Amino acid sequence: MSGEPNPYVPRPIDRPATVPLAPSADLSVLDEAKIFAAPDDPADWAAWRSALTRWRTGARVGYDGSRYDVERTDGFVVALTWLWDELLYDHATGRFDVGGYLTAATREFGGFDGVVLWHAYPNEGIDERDQFAFFDVPELPSVVAAFQAAGVRVFVSYYPWEERPRHASQSRPHMSGAGVLVDLVDRLGADGVFLDSSKEGSAEVRAGLDALRPGLSMEGESRLPLARVHDHTTSWAQWFADSPVPGVLRATWFERRHVLHHTRRWNHSHLEELQSAWLNGSGILVWETVFGVWVGWSARDRSLLRSMRRVQREYRDWLQGEDWTPLADHPGDGAPVYASRWVHDGVALWTVVNRSDAEWSGPWLVTDVAPGAFTELTTGAALTVTKRDDGRTVIGGRLPAGGVAAVLAADVAPGSVAVDPDATFPRRPAVRVPAPARVVAAVPPGLVRVDGGRHDLVVRYRVRETGLYDEAPYVDEWKPLPPRLHAAGTAHRRVAVEPFAIGRTEVSNDEFAAFRAATGYRPLRPERFLAHWRDGVPPAGRGAEPVTYVDLADARAYAAWAGWRLPAEDEWQIAGEAGLLERGAPAVWNLTESEHADGRTRFVVLKGGSDWVPSGSDWYFDGGRRAPGFSAKYLLMGAGLDRSPSVGFRCAVGVTT
Repeated sequence: MSGEPNPYVPRPIDRPATVPLAPSADLSVLDEAKIFAAPDDPADWAAWRSALTRWRTGARVGYDGSRYDVERTDGFVVALTWLWDELLYDHATGRFDVGGYLTAATREFGGFDGVVLWHAYPNEGIDERDQFAFFDVPELPSVVAAFQAAGVRVFVSYYPWEERPRHASQSRPHMSGAGVLVDLVDRLGADGVFLDSSKEGSAEVRAGLDALRPGLSMEGESRLPLARVHDHTTSWAQWFADSPVPGVLRATWFERRHVLHHTRRWNHSHLEELQSAWLNGSGILVWETVFGVWVGWSARDRSLLRSMRRVQREYRDWLQGEDWTPLADHPGDGAPVYASRWVHDGVALWTVVNRSDAEWSGPWLVTDVAPGAFTELTTGAALTVTKRDDGRTVIGGRLPAGGVAAVLAADVAPGSVAVDPDATFPRRPAVRVPAPARVVAAVPPGLVRVDGGRHDLVVRYRVRETGLYDEAPYVDEWKPLPPRLHAAGTAHRRVAVEPFAIGRTEVSNDEFAAFRAATGYRPLRPERFLAHWRDGVPPAGRGAEPVTYVDLADARAYAAWAGWRLPAEDEWQIAGEAGLLERGAPAVWNLTESEHADGRTRFVVLKGGSDWVPSGSDWYFDGGRRAPGFSAKYLLMGAGLDRSPSVGFRCAVGVTT
């Protein structure tokens, strides 16, 4: 619409802050910047660095950085991990595989220093459960311990936008959300918390973590207020726009040991975040599965990060030391290479980037460091080292487009990581799992026949951040905001179906009880299975209600016993729009045989809506009764968490007559 901001252009709040260069300028205007923009003209860089030093000296009055002596500050690369990612959780066996997950992380990214377990959104709101209920996984403490045994810290995600912990209120009615969060960290043995949609943690959360045990971290989203750098050793640098000449991250300049985790969740290229983190000695957030949507990293970006990992691991004393000079030792003459210089124990280390989209072959650095042994620590690129007539040392070589390098003024083993030039987006379509081919000659009792043929369907859904199928909804956009985040989406589908029969009503509690009596069915994971039943039977007077607290595997098992299957989402919609379906009481979402998988995330399309309507936040799952054309994307979880009082199913089968 006219007047709306361009979503592909950084918002004013995301842009780097211009640094006043006048010696008498008021530098407090920089206190809440994301990035300090660098001047375009190299002639201004000395004055720029001087202004940054004056700002830091003035802003540090009364600052106490002692927490950084207690909390670990080596978490350069953190992954935002969907708890039910197929690399981490095997849905077929119902078991976690931390070792397999970390093996893949090492192969693709060079390993992770930490993981954030993302667990509830976008499924939260399907029923009365709050965010903490989605951490009710019996083996989760052992999963956390397995990560930690491999040297990987574990953080739990927390949504401050949910004010009241409903799930916990029954047993702990006087405990606040912050109190339940601290209790969760204690129960799981986690290393800290990751705060969604909040720039800073509350004083209550901070005090609770400190009382629990030393060294627990909390990380807010986006721009951390300067006043909280002292008690937040990390922060989530989401949507930070840099200047054309690379600038300086404000929080890391203020406290060298503070680690920001750069990320742009919807971007197909992560080159800008990687380069900014590299020049600032800071970190990266890897986020491949964004709320059920695949936004994977290109081969180039993965290999660039792998090449950076040695320096992050072995040269942290340089990257987090006090002797840091940004935009140091530039060779001039319009060279597109820029460097930060770090000195520790008298030894210089430069992190170098090529900001051009073309290969650079020439000088990288012109420095006063005397000629001697110099080593490239990332790829092992060959260096040329010469001495100019003015006595300065020139260091250069070949640096690919967008490439990074690290030069150490010492003779050590060179780097060895090969950087892949392939920057294409690695698509990973979500493919519908084939439905079982079950066909009968005549329409079974309780089912109604639907003719086959071609149908033009209009599918409506709420976009949120999940999309519907395998499309990322906001590719390469800056931060999408409400109302766009909750806008209605439309998908047009032309489908061809064979004749089928579909249950006029959902499978009832009594019908499911007959199945269990006949088969002795026991699910792979028993958690929450038929949680509303008592002593293995439906509650009195509720036998005719739709059976709930069943997951997709439970529903499929019933359908297979009956000789049927579940209806595909298209069949459900066709029958519903023909007026052939009845809704039970209470109305519940219907599972369909439209399960999709991309090898990392599984989801199933729900139809029909429910009488349950979540309240309190737009971020919750869709509720209320819905028209047949409405579809909801329900991410599949493990440990019985899919089972809900708001979800049931009906059956279908192909027919020949």
